[in-house]
Amino acid sequence: MLTNADFLALDGEAGDFTAKIRQRPRYIDADACTACGLCTQYCPRHHVDPYNEGLSITRPIHIDYAQAVPATYYIDPSSCLHLQHDTCQICVPVCQSHAINFNQKPKDIELNVGAVILSPGFGKIDQSTLAKFSYGSHPDVVTSFEFERMTTASGPFMGEVKCFSDGRHPKRIAFIQCVGSRDLGCDNGYCSSVCCMYAIKEAMVAKEHDPEVDITIYYMDIRTQGKEFDKAQQRAESMGIKFVRAKVGDITPWNNRLQLTYSTLEGSHEFEPFDLVVLSVGLESPRDAQGIADITGIELNRYNFAKSETFQPLATKRDGVIVAGAFQGPKDIPESVTQASAAAGIAAGLLEKQRGQGIVHKDYPEEKTDTDEPRIGVFVCHCGINISSVVDVHRVEDSVANMEGVVYHTDSLYSCSQDAVETLKKTIIEHDLNRVVIAACSPRTHEPLFQETLKDAGLNPCLVEMVNIRDQCSWVHAGEPDAATDKSQDLVRMAIAKARKLKPLPEQTVPVTTRALIVGGGIAGMVVALTMAEQGFESVLLEKGKNLGGNLGLLNHTLSSSETAGYLKKLVARVKKNKKIDVLTNAEIVHSSGFIGNFSSVVATTAGKKKEEHTIDHGVVILATGGHEHRPDGYLLGKNSKVLTQQELEKRLAGKAKNRAPDSVVMIQCAGSRGDDLNYCSKVCCNHAVKNALQIKEINPDSQVIVLYRDMRTYGYAEDAYREARLKGVIFIPYELENKPEVYEKGRRLHVKFFDTLMQEEFDITPDLLALSVGIVPDGTEDLSKLLKAPLTDDKFFLEAHVKLRPVELPVDGVFVCGLAHGPKPVDETIAQAQAAAAKAAIPLVKGSVSVDPIVSSVDEKTCIGCGLCVSLCPFGAIEMIKVGKKRKAHTIAASCKACGICASHCPTFAISMGGFTNEQITAQIEAFGRATEKETAEV
Repeated sequence: MLTNADFLALDGEAGDFTAKIRQRPRYIDADACTACGLCTQYCPRHHVDPYNEGLSITRPIHIDYAQAVPATYYIDPSSCLHLQHDTCQICVPVCQSHAINFNQKPKDIELNVGAVILSPGFGKIDQSTLAKFSYGSHPDVVTSFEFERMTTASGPFMGEVKCFSDGRHPKRIAFIQCVGSRDLGCDNGYCSSVCCMYAIKEAMVAKEHDPEVDITIYYMDIRTQGKEFDKAQQRAESMGIKFVRAKVGDITPWNNRLQLTYSTLEGSHEFEPFDLVVLSVGLESPRDAQGIADITGIELNRYNFAKSETFQPLATKRDGVIVAGAFQGPKDIPESVTQASAAAGIAAGLLEKQRGQGIVHKDYPEEKTDTDEPRIGVFVCHCGINISSVVDVHRVEDSVANMEGVVYHTDSLYSCSQDAVETLKKTIIEHDLNRVVIAACSPRTHEPLFQETLKDAGLNPCLVEMVNIRDQCSWVHAGEPDAATDKSQDLVRMAIAKARKLKPLPEQTVPVTTRALIVGGGIAGMVVALTMAEQGFESVLLEKGKNLGGNLGLLNHTLSSSETAGYLKKLVARVKKNKKIDVLTNAEIVHSSGFIGNFSSVVATTAGKKKEEHTIDHGVVILATGGHEHRPDGYLLGKNSKVLTQQELEKRLAGKAKNRAPDSVVMIQCAGSRGDDLNYCSKVCCNHAVKNALQIKEINPDSQVIVLYRDMRTYGYAEDAYREARLKGVIFIPYELENKPEVYEKGRRLHVKFFDTLMQEEFDITPDLLALSVGIVPDGTEDLSKLLKAPLTDDKFFLEAHVKLRPVELPVDGVFVCGLAHGPKPVDETIAQAQAAAAKAAIPLVKGSVSVDPIVSSVDEKTCIGCGLCVSLCPFGAIEMIKVGKKRKAHTIAASCKACGICASHCPTFAISMGGFTNEQITAQIEAFGRATEKETAEV
């Protein structure tokens, strides 16, 4: 990893690039620096802290934040007295490790690489745009980035929200949306896609800090179009956060407060006083976007983001140069992480022939022999304010001081930061710890990090016990700090009792079948198969229907005017021609067993009246089963020939009938969605409506097109098409769910009755055509969920392992998801997610083996009576009966075991125990909790 570096030039071609890099001096030896911070304490010069948005002062010699990588200090030459004026150098003798070196010079580096991935992030909205909202002229008008740092525990105010003018706590806070987005005045006609969600998040955080604060979010459209994102708005509303559809015209000082002037859809002009105003600023293209384009030879779009095409969303004009993240266009964290994986997969395909070259294998110290005497270290994490704002962390830490086996205890701001992890490793070695208890957040996301740290320190990774005092204490008992602290103490005490009984567990590895099974032959499944093939791996592509293509075959063109039929024909031809892809149509999975690296599935195929079953061995599964249109009741769909869906309308418009674009068309958005039949937003419906509206106007410019909507969610560059539709005369009228349009027949005429919020009047019109923007529902997910033990959301889409960190992985190891099976999304996002799923699925295939989690069940053959109950109960087929001598005994297939514990809890002779969860360990925890209960009873 090269930090503090500049990209100077790129020569060559895909597979053989030469990249020229200039690494600027840190003036500190990163290997020697211990991050003690002594140099900062002695440095006499102040430096405005850019990481904290200029809200605090640091020193020229500093580290940006606790989790910075590398976790070493550096000197900013713009304000250092020695580098600017050749004086001072007080930091040099202060540094005990002699890490400071002012003789460092810029270093030019040439790298020979096969691919380049551009992910420089995004830039900031210009100050002149913010000045329109009194930013810079009044201290209590802040940007959302500044507010984010303000509410962060590790930020300049330690999470305390206050007015900059006089330090008081604000009683009323306003958020203003679309600042620097959807604004031609600053040439940012696009929607930044993320602002609504981060405003809702920041508002909820502020509300958690102070439940009495009054918060209002002023918006044009709430664009919470992501998976489960609408639920965030619902949670915010349940907390008392208000949402007002309005356009803010001015912010002026009023006494010691700020007065907002805004106009509503009803045409009224309102005035509201607030203590603090937060500007939800959009995402700008990177400041040096043009320079990057000049160096790499790529094209930029009109907004100076990297230009890419719908069917190759991460490809640039130059082969071998790939783009990912916000530089490709404004987007949220899950999509950025997805694109990062996809970009890595594309690059891996380009470098397939060089795979295995230049690999450095990590070496671990020899594992210490376990001793009978436990030496336990306890580490309690503040997790910023996630824990410490509710739980008294110091009280929890102090409570372990005299517990049996505890020889060391401390607390830290972020236990997962690089410096904290290094400190943990050094502490284990220095104090000869052989058991570790970490009270922090969820082991689901962080336990692997701490297990790896134990291995680095020479301990078995199973000798760590995590206590989730964030989710189970501070979050669920946010209004009861004393009770949350008491519960945290109980859980830590129980963890220590269990830690005394922990034993090292051996790691196991199993070989991998280097083939993938892809379920679904739509665009997502085909892209997965081709991406896997480019990386050198075989796959079996299953399609339930008789043809490949899925929903893409139902479209005529995309919103960006990319024609679909030609692309689909070429894609299908590539799949069928590729020797590494075996296509099975009219095929379904009827049975699946096994585990990551070693699955075995039975697939049934039908050819006329002939049915066959095939057994397929494969290492991974990728689910790309797609979805279909929802058919809601209440709109005469299927009962009146003038009522059709947007998909049906697109097919009609692609035809040649003279009346295909009639003189009067009404479109109803969210028909059966967002709290109607379906609880979610399907993300593509608004784009589809705008696309068809523009097509109608192209065919029949005089046609009256009225779109009745709740929120127009034309996010990203689709905002341009929405604006074009308005300019061409398409009429957009909002409605509320409580007063949705009514569709009925009277005589032979179709009627649509709705309330126009602009005119404040009810209308009843008789259109020639009614197009419903209906939602998307998943195909076949419930049956596959049962077969693969993969969880679903309430809406029957597959539930990813982690929405941000693992967006294409399922909780079942070796099973991945993409496309509509994951959630509704447009074509370009589907392709990127398919590439990401292929990249992730290829990891175990590249390694050739997988590690088996040691916390699996084990059978004590002496105690086992061979009843077979465990075999019948195991949902994963991970237990078999074997003959030991003349007796039947149960035996665990370790690689198949998911450590659910069903077998252990039902065994009548207690012959089965779980690694890391033995009866002895669990009993110790219960007894530790019971001792506290007895003490409390005695005190009462």
